[in-house]
Amino acid sequence: MRTTVKHHVAGTVKRSFIQIFLYIFHKLGMATELERRDVAASQTLRAALSKVETAHPGFTYDLVVGIMRRGDLSINMNESVLRLQGSTSEADVVEYRLSRSEDAFQELNKKSAALKKILSRIPDEITDRKTFLETIKEIASAIKKLLDAVNEVAGFIPGTTGKQALEQRKREFVKFSKRFSNTLKEYFKEGQANSVFVSALYLIHQTNMIMVTVKNKCE
Repeated sequence: MRTTVKHHVAGTVKRSFIQIFLYIFHKLGMATELERRDVAASQTLRAALSKVETAHPGFTYDLVVGIMRRGDLSINMNESVLRLQGSTSEADVVEYRLSRSEDAFQELNKKSAALKKILSRIPDEITDRKTFLETIKEIASAIKKLLDAVNEVAGFIPGTTGKQALEQRKREFVKFSKRFSNTLKEYFKEGQANSVFVSALYLIHQTNMIMVTVKNKCE
């Protein structure tokens, strides 16, 4: 099976692919000329890419891969996307943020953002064993805190169907958390960092799906 995030988590990380595209655009020397001619051009380009990606999920991924091949650029897509999860703006993650003001919902916002932020540090810290081991401890703690926050929010979910939907999301999250843990064990045996990046992206996707489920059932 090909190790790629395209089909499984493209919706979660589509803005990251757009950021990577704009980075490559700049690397190939086209961004400066575009911005010189029209200051708003890069924003227009970003908006257009986002619109196309929404209508055709995976388009930006294919575009980035195509440009990389033509430009003879070497970029680990999974690593780049994971790293970018720690630098997303409030506007970028609005679909994964809860707007209700109750403490339980705001706490879930904080815990989900904290977990994704820690996971995004993996590419920079994975080669330093001592630092990475500390990061793994942080991730384990952040996962527990997120699950605790989900349990607090569960009491606000109306109806049996809604509660079951959130419970199912929680089970999926736990499954991918265990998978992430197993991937880490394999990494320390075999040193395949890319597998860790992919597993972390799946965990971020599951975190986002929890937020979407709560949002759909409570807002």
